[in-house]
Amino acid sequence: QVQLVESGGGLVQAGGSLRLSCVVSGGTVSSYVLTWFRQGPGKEREFVAGMRWRSGSTYYTDSVKGRFTISRDNAKNTVYLQLNSLKPEDTAVYYCAAAREPAIYTNSERYDYWGQGTQVTVSS
Repeated sequence: QVQLVESGGGLVQAGGSLRLSCVVSGGTVSSYVLTWFRQGPGKEREFVAGMRWRSGSTYYTDSVKGRFTISRDNAKNTVYLQLNSLKPEDTAVYYCAAAREPAIYTNSERYDYWGQGTQVTVSS
C-alpha cells in the first residue's frame, strides 16, 4: 500500500517562496506518476503539476508555469514542489497524489493514493 506524506506548507507573503515535500513509501516509486493538486477555499480540487518518476517528464497547469517546479530525489523517494512568486490566489491545501498510469493525467479521479494535504496561505 502506497503512503504519501506531505510537508512544507505555511504562511508566506505575496511574492515569497515555499517548498513542499511528499515522501512516498510502500511501493515501487519508479512505477508511478506523482502529482500535486490543490483545493482552495470554496473551490474544486485542481491539478497543479505532475511528474512521471521513471522518465522525469513533467507537466504543469498554465497558471503556475514559470513559478512552480516539480522535482524528485530518487534516494529519498521524495517529490518536491517549489513554489516561487506566490500569489494570494495560490492559497489552498496542497495534496500529493500517485497512480500507476502511463501518463500524467489532470483528472483527480485517475489517482489512487493521496496524502493528507498541507496548507499554503499567501497573504497580500
